[in-house]
Amino acid sequence: MRLRLPRWAAVTAVLAVLAGAGTWTAVASDEPPPVHRADKALDLDGIKLDTSYFTSGGEGRRPAVLLGHGFGGSKNDVRAQAEQLARDGYAVLTWSARGFGASTGEIGLNDPDHEVADVRKLIDWLAARPEVLLDKAGDPRVGVTGASYGGAISLLAAGHDPRVDAVAPQITYWNLADALFPNDVFKKLWAGIFFSAGNQPGAPAAADDQPGPPATSGQADACGRFTAELCSLYQRVAVSGKPDAAARALLEARSPSAVGARIKVPALIVQGQSDSLFTLGQSDAMARALTANGAPVAVDWIAGGHDGGDRETERVERRISTWFDRWLKRDTSTDTGPAFRVSRTGGVDSTDGQATLRAATADRYPGLTAATESFTLAGPPQTFANPAGAAPPAISAVPGLGGGLSGLSSLGVGLSLDFPGQYARFDAKPQTEAVRITGTPTVRVKVTSTAADGSAVLFAKAYDVGPDGRQQVLPSQLVTPVRVEDASKGRSVTLTLPAIDHEVEAGHRLRLVLAATDLGYASPAVPAGYTVAVEGPLTVPTAPGLDTQAAALPWWVWGLPLLGLVVAAALLLTARRRVTAPAPDPELTSVPLQITGLSKKYAGGDRYSVKDLSFRVEQGQVLGLLGPNGAGKTTTLRMLMGLIRPDEGEIRVFGQAIRPGAPVLSRVGSFVEGAGFLPHLSGRENLELYWKATGRPAEDAHVDDALRIANLGSALERAVRTYSQGMRQRLAIAQAMLGLPDLLILDEPTNGLDPPQIREMREVMIRYAAEGRTVIVSSHLLAEVEQSCTHLVVMDRGQLVQAGPVAEITGSGDTLLVTLAGEVDDPLVEKIGALPGVGSAARADGGLLVRLDGTDATALIGDLVRLDVPLTGVGPHRRLEDAFLTLIGGASA
Repeated sequence: MRLRLPRWAAVTAVLAVLAGAGTWTAVASDEPPPVHRADKALDLDGIKLDTSYFTSGGEGRRPAVLLGHGFGGSKNDVRAQAEQLARDGYAVLTWSARGFGASTGEIGLNDPDHEVADVRKLIDWLAARPEVLLDKAGDPRVGVTGASYGGAISLLAAGHDPRVDAVAPQITYWNLADALFPNDVFKKLWAGIFFSAGNQPGAPAAADDQPGPPATSGQADACGRFTAELCSLYQRVAVSGKPDAAARALLEARSPSAVGARIKVPALIVQGQSDSLFTLGQSDAMARALTANGAPVAVDWIAGGHDGGDRETERVERRISTWFDRWLKRDTSTDTGPAFRVSRTGGVDSTDGQATLRAATADRYPGLTAATESFTLAGPPQTFANPAGAAPPAISAVPGLGGGLSGLSSLGVGLSLDFPGQYARFDAKPQTEAVRITGTPTVRVKVTSTAADGSAVLFAKAYDVGPDGRQQVLPSQLVTPVRVEDASKGRSVTLTLPAIDHEVEAGHRLRLVLAATDLGYASPAVPAGYTVAVEGPLTVPTAPGLDTQAAALPWWVWGLPLLGLVVAAALLLTARRRVTAPAPDPELTSVPLQITGLSKKYAGGDRYSVKDLSFRVEQGQVLGLLGPNGAGKTTTLRMLMGLIRPDEGEIRVFGQAIRPGAPVLSRVGSFVEGAGFLPHLSGRENLELYWKATGRPAEDAHVDDALRIANLGSALERAVRTYSQGMRQRLAIAQAMLGLPDLLILDEPTNGLDPPQIREMREVMIRYAAEGRTVIVSSHLLAEVEQSCTHLVVMDRGQLVQAGPVAEITGSGDTLLVTLAGEVDDPLVEKIGALPGVGSAARADGGLLVRLDGTDATALIGDLVRLDVPLTGVGPHRRLEDAFLTLIGGASA
């Protein structure tokens, strides 16, 4: 028999028991203070909710954070973030949602009466903890964050419980009906993945935990852990291929949009660009609604998302902690970052295939339609077919593959596929100059259908087409589905294409394609003919304010500016004589570096260390100087800094010729041969003493910013003689950055640094150049160069071998790496090798190496799909290391 207590009495009883129960365990940590975790199973209205509670530090009350997990996961997925938030001074509670992990109950897709009610009871639990800061009795100071499923619950909690003080939803939805049924078209593959995740084995519920009649075995097999009404919804829509009003109403009732008018707390909205599940349009609706409510809002478009790519986990989690510092700790001095930030790709990391990133920011969120430009589309009305059974379907995003395929579109790799006779296309003229699209393009078209009911289902996409007219890239692999009713006699509609951030280069052109099918969506099975005509231009938003804003810098970078006046001082000390310098070249005043015919012989010999070297570096570039030992790299850098004289040729920096002690060297910072520190002085004292020696005003030094870059903590106050090699290296880099030079020269800057510090240095260089300055880096770490640099100069035996953009040097290979979800047998490998346009196919670590001989990546993907190859990714196999060894003939780097 169960004793029924009033709600508050029952909750109080549970809290009292749990507050005194459980065993506190220390979580291993390399740095104090330790994090303590308590694992407890909460009994909430007959279901068991598996929770973990994290705290760190001494006595005193602190704000709390509720941290949710993604769909199909559990509390274990967010443990690392919970531990870090605890170290940052928060009491953190994680839990496995109903039906996931060790929690019992059925999955209700954030049902207000179940999952949301659970969160409200978790807030009750936090209110009774002695460690948690209270705004008043029963009201803890609490923030909620999480990704995807957990991101939606953060918004729903804020809409249903006024005790929530701040939220940070990540890659989630505002209206789940719009996400799964966009424009009344069923997103069948993502919906199927959802229900497959919900059908994974979970913790069995006790018999009395599930009231009502037991399900039949057939229903249980079909529904898994979902509630009966959700099971019925999915089966109904999956069979018909078209959402109905009841399905839409049910999902809308469980969406944050249903309580949007009540969400008035500060919100950091993080959304993914590589995301065909929850698109940027979802975060835009979220931001507009919350801003209208008067809530402080910041929007952050990360590179990755549900389709893979870089989720920028470390940066995002750091920003969430900062957001909570401002709104939960009420620390008004905290910089929460820009109102709008978008990550943009700048190359490919050869070690993991991920795109390297840089940021563009603005002091306000521009929305999806800011500052539009229009492009006339050419082409007559075109007729095409929806094939019987909607097969074979066109391919855009492939949900569930992962691997970041959509991220490759920003690098010029086209992975989409349209079948002849199943689409119409309309082209704009080639661009005379580059245009950056940031937001949702729109176009008006007229659609006519021969279907019996007069309807049409179309998939609209805007391609970036290369100068050859054939290579086309679909930004982020995104399409807009649309259902057009009553089109038997023709109907005009305005199409809103997916929100993207993508640059169309000069010489490229935009192409509008409307296809009858798409792999990720349900199309009518009955064949029909469609005719489409364009009735207006393609209008694209450009958000021009982003181009003029400096990228938001991490906390340690404010001083990043400036590798070193070391040079200026060194030049003055080592100059032996002054000679009359050539007159400045007015045409080169904005060019950071131009080297022409540079030569230098070894002392006392006829052999050259550098011979007839010429190249040019533009503003905003991060240039990697590469070559094997003895290639002449360091000699070139020493001549560039005026430390040694060339025998022939000329070096000009911002139009002025380089000589020892040249005034223009005050605009150059360098770290080439290490810094000579006074060992008995502290790190801080060494930096301050160095700056005094330059004779420049103290306020120009940015010493505090340089110290943040060094990130040496309390060691800054210790004598340098106690430093490790890595610590000395970091202090030397900070010294070189004093003064914000316009041209920064780094010779092996990552020597002695550990991987996290190497990543920080990489981001420093990228952001430094993004502000309009220029960086030249010489390094033996080819993977780092490929991630950090935009351009390369490759030297061998003192001479220039090749110069140009990184993508141009690394992208000339004809071999692709096809990664697989499982093994393929030898006959299938032979079939792939025999495909038209394929030279060979062979097994390799991570998948298959396919050498192209006449075909391209787009056609190959289509062929692989038709052969049922379980591919998870396709990308260039040629890396910087391959290109480098080819260029220098295999010499040692």
